Amino acid sequence: MKPLTMLICVGAAGIGILGAMMSKTNPNQVEYEKYAVQKLTTYLKTDVCQKTPSFLERLIKTNCEQVLESATPHIKELITSTTKRQDYMIFSIYRTEIKLDSWIPGYKFETVGALNQFYTYNAQEK
Repeated sequence: MKPLTMLICVGAAGIGILGAMMSKTNPNQVEYEKYAVQKLTTYLKTDVCQKTPSFLERLIKTNCEQVLESATPHIKELITSTTKRQDYMIFSIYRTEIKLDSWIPGYKFETVGALNQFYTYNAQEK
């Protein structure tokens, strides 16, 4: 066999193995929802709860983090209902658009999932 032919065969086999591995490890919708709930809850705890004035918490007699913990099932339902998945066999793109009310800003997230990992490459307030 010629060296070039051998190199092409090895390269093609490597690409085939990589493609098979990527399709096997393409995360599903349920895994994305767990990821998104965790990321959104962390964001709300670190940004929103930290910016909530303590006098406001005392006024309504509640703790922001406790409210978030009790709202986790509702956050999951919200993410489930507002997410669209595009599956490309070796990776998936998830688009989540959250808009609750005209008084509250909406958010749009775009995330790619591959190799059992997620990477949010676009997050913007709408």
